[in-house]
Order: sequence, then structure tokens, then C-alpha cells
Amino acid sequence: WPYCRKRCSYCNFNAYVVPAVDEAAVRACLVREAQTLLRLGQVHSVSSVFFGRGTPSLASPGTVAAVLEAVAVAAHLPAGAEVTLEANPSSTSTSRLAGFRAAGVNRLSIGVQSLDDAELRMLGREHTAAEARKAVEAARGLFPGRTSIDLLFGLPGQSRDAWAQRLEAALGLCDDHISLYQLTLERGTALAAQVRGGALPAPPQDLLADMYQTARTVLAAAGFRHYEVSNFARKGALSTHNLSYWRAEQYIGVGPGAHGRFVPRGEGSCSREARVQTLEPVAWMWEVQSQGHGTRSRAVLSPLEQLEELLTLGLRTDEGVTHERWGHFSPQLSLQAVFGAPGEARALQQQGWLVLDSGGLRCTWAGLAVLDSLLPDLLWQLQR
Repeated sequence: WPYCRKRCSYCNFNAYVVPAVDEAAVRACLVREAQTLLRLGQVHSVSSVFFGRGTPSLASPGTVAAVLEAVAVAAHLPAGAEVTLEANPSSTSTSRLAGFRAAGVNRLSIGVQSLDDAELRMLGREHTAAEARKAVEAARGLFPGRTSIDLLFGLPGQSRDAWAQRLEAALGLCDDHISLYQLTLERGTALAAQVRGGALPAPPQDLLADMYQTARTVLAAAGFRHYEVSNFARKGALSTHNLSYWRAEQYIGVGPGAHGRFVPRGEGSCSREARVQTLEPVAWMWEVQSQGHGTRSRAVLSPLEQLEELLTLGLRTDEGVTHERWGHFSPQLSLQAVFGAPGEARALQQQGWLVLDSGGLRCTWAGLAVLDSLLPDLLWQLQR
């Protein structure tokens, strides 16, 4: 769902603010593209569906229901499949959320971002902290144990103490899943321009590292498992949909700018492809109406590219890359053969950043915090 009511000051996503949306046309195109791509992939069963950005909670429950019905008809959608909707606090009245639940949504991801009004204003959010709290409480009443909240840290001018207070407030409010994202100042955004122009201070790197480690420690003490670089869950409330990305499973991207990774068996192919749908909504709709889908680019992934993705994504999780999953993509050369030999990976193990054992290859607690700095050495060893 590509539309938002307003653009946040930090956002460089494929999101559009328009005077009016022809929802019937968007709905018809989402349904048709889903049908086309499921048929192209010869998909027999779908394990999860995720309605993602811009602001999917601005769509009507009827649109969500229509897409889910199309998926269920084109491929099997089990009764217990995870169906997540991303929502903004400003478009989550209890009656609206009940409509989404009736449509088939069973998990909610709420973009809280901060529980401080001054920070929310700086971020360009259209909700207050009080509205965020109300939205989360309403969601937890309808989706108990399956309501996730997003929080940003490392905001310009944010202190370590202020972040610790935000965390405590979030712990008092949250359900069993939290996603924490370090604010990235993207070129072309209003917030980046303010920092570059000196109107707002850029947070120092050591402070960002401290904030991240503080969050990990506080959430672990509250019973959360740090199962992915940015994601924490307790009572088994992991996002199965997002895990499918990190485990390099197949997924189909539907809608403007959506990404997919799947084998288009309907074309007689047996190669995994990376696909990106046309970014601009009007152009995407025209393509879907004329040819059934709006795929703008497609590329066959080489065996090496697939292993690079598996490694880069898999090491983001606490389970890492298992021997079984590696063997699926590399039947000839085992994890042990590639990373157990003398070289960069062994050095990283000796330094306490990585573990390679009977479970597979994964980061240690310390390694997970510095994964981006470990990957170049690992990818270099893999490419050799």
C-alpha cells in the first residue's frame, strides 16, 4: 500500500501523499498482481502475508479481505497463517482494527517510533504519544500476544538517559514483540537536511552503540529474546513472515516498489530470481491492467549471489545459518568447508565474534552488534 497521509521527516521509502486514492482501482490491481505472480511461481501454499508500507492501515478492511481471498483461491492459505498489517497510530481506531481482524489480519505492527511528543514532532509524525498508547492498547485488546511496536533510537539530540526512559515507557506499554531501529539520516530527507545544516546535532557513533547495547540488556532482562539484529520477542512471538526473509525462503512482492525472491516455475524456469515491481503507483497500475503484473526489473541470482544473500541475512538472526539451509543452496560445498578452514572466518571465531559448530554459523552476542563490520571479511572468504 504505497500511500501515506503525510511524509515523515526521516522517510525515503517508496511512499506517496496524494489528494485522493482510487481505492477500488488499487484493490483490483493488488488482487490481479497477486494472482498473476502466484500462478507464475506455481505456488501451492502461502505461509504468511504481510501488508507493508506506506501506511496500509489507510486501506479499507475490504481491500485487505479481497487480497487475502485472492491468495486463498490462487494458493492454499492455511487457517493459522500469519497475516500482519503495518499500522500508524493515527489510523487505528478500535472499530477499524476490528474490521481488519474480521478481514483476516491476525498480527499488527504499529509504528509508534517514540513515546515523546517533542521527538514525534521532530520526526514529522502525525500522532502524539498519547494517541500511540491508545492505539497499542486497542490493538492488544484485539490481537493479544500478536501486537508489535516499532521504536527509533539515535535521534538528533537524544541522550542516553532519554532513550532509557523511552525504553521503560515502551516496556510498560508493549506486547510481546518490539522492533528497534537506529535512525538513519537518508539523503534527500528533511531531517538529514536539518542535521547537515546544523539546525540539529548528529548523534555520535559511540552514543549510538551505547543506546543499542542498553536496549539489548534491558529487553533481555524483561524476558525478550534478541532473535534478529533489530527484533526482540518473548513467549515465542517471533515474526514468522520476517524470518522467511532472513532464512532466504521464497517470497512474492505485490504492489508498487515491492521486492520478491522466487522461482518462476510457470515460465519453465528453475532459477531463483530477484524481482522489483514498478515504483510509481499510477504507472504500476497501468502495467498491471495491461499485462497482469508490474514487474519492472528481474534478475536471475547466481549460486554465489544466493549464498551471499543467505549469509548476509541469516547472520542477522540468533540462529544464524544452519547446515541444512546452507546445504539447500550449496549441496557441494559445506559451511564447514567454506568457513572452517584457516582464514577470515576462523580469525573472527577466535576473536569471539562468530561461532561455527554443529548448529551452523552464527554471531555471538557481541558479534550481532557489529555484524556489518564482520560481513566484508566473510563475503571475501566466500567469494574465494
